[in-house]
Parts: sequence; C-alpha cells; structure tokens
Amino acid sequence: MVVFTDEKFVLGTILSSLFGFLILYTLYGTNCDNKRKKRIETGCNDYAAAAERKTECCSPENASGSDVIIVGAGVAGAALAYALGKVLRLSLKKIKSFVIISPKTYCFLILNGQLFANLQDGRQVHVIERDMREPDRIVGELLQPGGYFKLIELGLGDCLEEIDAQQVLGYALFKDGKSTRLSYPLEKFHSDVAGRSFHNGRFIQRMRGKVARLPNVLLEQGTVTCLLEENGTVKGVQYKIKDGKEIRAYAPLTIVCDGCFSKMRQNLCNSKVDVPSCCVGLLLDNCQLPFPNHGHVILADPSPILIYPISSTQVRCLVDIPGQKLPPIANGKMAKYLKNMVASQIPFELHDSFISAIDKGNIKTMPNRGMRADPRYTPGAFLLGDAFNMRHPLTGGGMTVTLSDIVILRDLLKPLHDLNNTAAVTECLKSFYTLRKPVASTINILAGALYMVFSVHHDQARKEMRQACFDYLSLRGEFSSGPMGLLSGLSPCPLNLVFHFFGVAIYAAGRLLLPLPSLQGICTGGRIISNALRIIFPIIRAEGVSQTFFPLMVLALQRITVNEYLKW
Repeated sequence: MVVFTDEKFVLGTILSSLFGFLILYTLYGTNCDNKRKKRIETGCNDYAAAAERKTECCSPENASGSDVIIVGAGVAGAALAYALGKVLRLSLKKIKSFVIISPKTYCFLILNGQLFANLQDGRQVHVIERDMREPDRIVGELLQPGGYFKLIELGLGDCLEEIDAQQVLGYALFKDGKSTRLSYPLEKFHSDVAGRSFHNGRFIQRMRGKVARLPNVLLEQGTVTCLLEENGTVKGVQYKIKDGKEIRAYAPLTIVCDGCFSKMRQNLCNSKVDVPSCCVGLLLDNCQLPFPNHGHVILADPSPILIYPISSTQVRCLVDIPGQKLPPIANGKMAKYLKNMVASQIPFELHDSFISAIDKGNIKTMPNRGMRADPRYTPGAFLLGDAFNMRHPLTGGGMTVTLSDIVILRDLLKPLHDLNNTAAVTECLKSFYTLRKPVASTINILAGALYMVFSVHHDQARKEMRQACFDYLSLRGEFSSGPMGLLSGLSPCPLNLVFHFFGVAIYAAGRLLLPLPSLQGICTGGRIISNALRIIFPIIRAEGVSQTFFPLMVLALQRITVNEYLKW
C-alpha cells in the first residue's frame, strides 16, 4: 500500500494505512519469503529490509540471542554499542516520497497531529565491562572538532552536557619565552563546533548511562577471560562475573574494545606495541590559562608538555618523559624532578598552581603507547579503539580516530542482513580497514612526526627543524590553518600532511642559505631534509602507503566501490 505524507490528507492517510495493513497481513504469510529473497538478490536497502534484520539475525547456534558482543565499555565500546543498538524513530511526514507499509515493520503513533512510524533498526548487543565504576584516567580528555562531529553523527552529543566540558578553539605554542596562538579553521562552521575537553570518567559514565537505556542492549559487569573459537572462527567469549561464576556468551560477531592494555590483542593483530615515552599527569586547580579555551603545547627540554582545561576550575598538565624508566613517585624523586627540571619551563601564569599540584602528591603516570593497525583476520572477531590502534597523545587525536572508525563500521554493517555470514562480514571488515585510513593515518602520522620534531635532539639539524616548525606555524594563514585542519580532524588528508611537513623542512633549510649560502649552511640544510625523510617515511610505511594515499584504488581491488559505501 502506498501512503503519501501530505498534511491535508492526514485522516485519509491513517485510514489507507489501516486498510493496507489488513491486506498485507493477509498476503504476508505467502509472499514474505519471496519478497525477502528478492530484496537480498537485488541488494535492496529499504526501510522494511532494515527492520527485518532486527528479527532475523539470530540463528539457532546463537544461544545467547545476541547479534554482537562488545568487550569493554569505554569510549569505543560504549559508542559502538549505542551505534549498533539504538532504535531509530522516523516521521513519515518528513519523507517526501512514498513508503511501503508492512505490518511487521511499523507501528503508528499520532503525536501533535503528526503521523509517526516507529522503526526498529537496532541489533541485539551484549556489552561486557570489567569495571562499571567511574574511571579516573589522565588520557581521553581532549576531543578534537572532527571527533565532535562524529559524536554528533552517532547521536551522542548530549553526553558532553552536564559534565562541565570546555570548548577548545585551538592551541597555543610556547618556545623559549615566545608564544603563538593557532586557531582551528572553524570559520565555515556553526559557533558550537569546536573541540571539547572534559573529565574522561564523567564522559564515559554519561555514555554508559545512555547505552544502558537502550532496550536491546545488555550492559553487564564481568571480566572476559578468553575468546571462544570453533574451527578457527570466534563464536563468543567466556567471562567471569563478580561472584566468580564463569559464563559463556555467544554471538556471530565479537568486537574487542578493552583499551590500550588489551589482553586479547595478541589473538587478533600482529602489531608490536612501542612505548617511546611516559606521561606524568597533574591536575592544576583554580588557575587562569594564558590563552583561555585553548590547549597549550610547551616545546620544553627534553620533550613537549601539554596543558588543557578539563573543567571550569581544573586544568590538566601532561609532562612527557622520554623512555620507559620514570623517577619513583613514592620516595619523592618524581616530585623533585618536576620541580627542578620542569617547573621553570611552565608559563609563569601556571607556575604556582603547578608547584601546588606537585605538593598535593596526586601524581599519575601513563605509558605513551604506539601501535599501528595491523589486523590478523580472524572470522567472527576484530579489534577497535586503543586495543587496535594507538598513537602518541600529543595531538589528542585518539578519540577522533575511534569515533570515526565507529561511524564507518556502523555504515558498513548496516546493510548486512545476517552477521552469521562470516564471509560477508570479513569482506566488510577488509573495506573498513581501508576506509578508515584517510582519517586514522593522517592523525597517526601527524602525532608521530610532531613528537619527534618537538623533542630536543643533540643534532643541530634537528634543533633547526624544531625552531623552524615553531616559526612556520607562526606565519599564520595557510601555514597554520592547514596543519590545524589536519590536527583537528576537520580536513584529514595524508597528502596535505606530507606537503606541510616538507614545507617545514624546506623552510628550515632555505633560511640557512640566506642572505648568502655557506658550506656549513648547505650541509646543515641537507641534514634537515635527510632527517625529515627519516622521520616521516617509516611512519608512512608502517601505516601502509597504498591504503593511506590510494584508498579508492584499494577499494576497487576489493570490489567494493565508494558509491556502494555512500549508498549504504
């Protein structure tokens, strides 16, 4: 039955819908199988097919009745659970074309004189989280504007409300007593579009609360001990609840989102975890930042310091210490190191608060882990979030990459009628690994390259490049807006990143040749270009050259076109 959503014919629409309901109900039993087969064969992605996925994705071997098991309910796990499990409500009034009414697909509501259709499009999701208490971490506190866009797209933007989240409009860069302000290129966006910084635990608890309210999502506390495999295919997980009882849960797809300390990573990827440095976190109270609503990066000795607000009264300070060996906190050596080696490099507006935070003794540490995305194709399971891909936190891009990944994965999984079709899911994941590259590779390469450039080095060429990077960004215009567009996730483009990176190197080398070139200047300039190549090329190679710069070609080889993705 065809229903047109014209305001003048609301009563006629309702009566026609009811009449169509009776007819379709009579014909439903004999025509259902033929219609379903036709939709599958023709790749139809209409609303009725979307709703049928909800009722048919469970197979007899799926004993727990779940479509997806998600291990972990941090930022990645909670956002993914909401994306896969939420219920869509569509107003027929807003649909310009006609809609086919199916008795199994829609139920009608009349609200404020409008006709609505309630479309069940969520999957059955089982989330298992080790600890439901509010996390207390020093990472995952800065969301770039590109990540904010993805959060809104997932329907989770309200999770930033009522947690005293702060707008972030850009960065301030400090070096040798000088500073420059670098703003996000937000001129073309609504005034609400900006970065956000907040308490990580408050944000996660808001997301968990929203996920827990979904009727088809089970959020449970438990510790996953292992993946359950059968003939090389993951069928579910085994987990232990609070009383020590071990339970097995089954689903056609298991997604591991248990963070940077993942215990199941080794089963699902080939990557080696590198720890180039560690972060020492302090919480500064009641202090005024030199540049309000900005992150602050101090090019300190020996490595950068990152400072940003996480509430209206508190500021996070992350001190990077190279290597894996830190001064002990218990015997006071860490406090001594921070006072003697770091305090003098902190902007004077924050100096007293920095010393006060040290004296309070609430010092936290966290290893800065780097891990490239190198999946091991395991039917029935894969990794997501920090369990899958990590980079240095200097650029604050981790959550942006994760939320972007979730949007892509949600769109790719949406048309899959049956997640028990392991081959189809595997092909979907291959496409996911390619489609994520433009955003993920841009942020990963930028984080690794900037950390190496901003860190102090004994080589004069590296010192020149560090100074040139500060001066290049201070030129404003495209010299700052281009890199800030990359860092913010608003314009992720690996080729543009390479252009600006070598722009810094050429700028550093070129000014050594002015006003007249000298032998020493030529030699140093040559070493600058050589260092630039040695910094960025290994990072690009680790990301994958073809997927990073030619994702469309890779997709074509995988027989999945961009048009198909956009249609999904």
